[in-house]
Amino acid sequence: MLMTEADYTQGYNIVNYRDMKVTIIAHPNAKNPRVETDLLGTLHVYVNQPPLEGRANAAVRDALAEHFEVKKAKVLMVSGERSKLKIFEIVQI
Repeated sequence: MLMTEADYTQGYNIVNYRDMKVTIIAHPNAKNPRVETDLLGTLHVYVNQPPLEGRANAAVRDALAEHFEVKKAKVLMVSGERSKLKIFEIVQI
């Protein structure tokens, strides 16, 4: 499913025309990995990796890259390395 520009901007903090910051809530050790949006527009990323040695963070990054249809290298963690609430920057350069 291709996302339009309006889909990308709805509910996300646009830094400039090429980049955006996304606040997500991570759910490690999930049985069924998925990306969902709640009623307030917050992304919930469910991954099946445990929160050990950065494995869940890497899985969240991979899930966001797939969700936004960008390369994994374009998804950067800004904050929340040891928290369920994380901020990622999607770079579109």
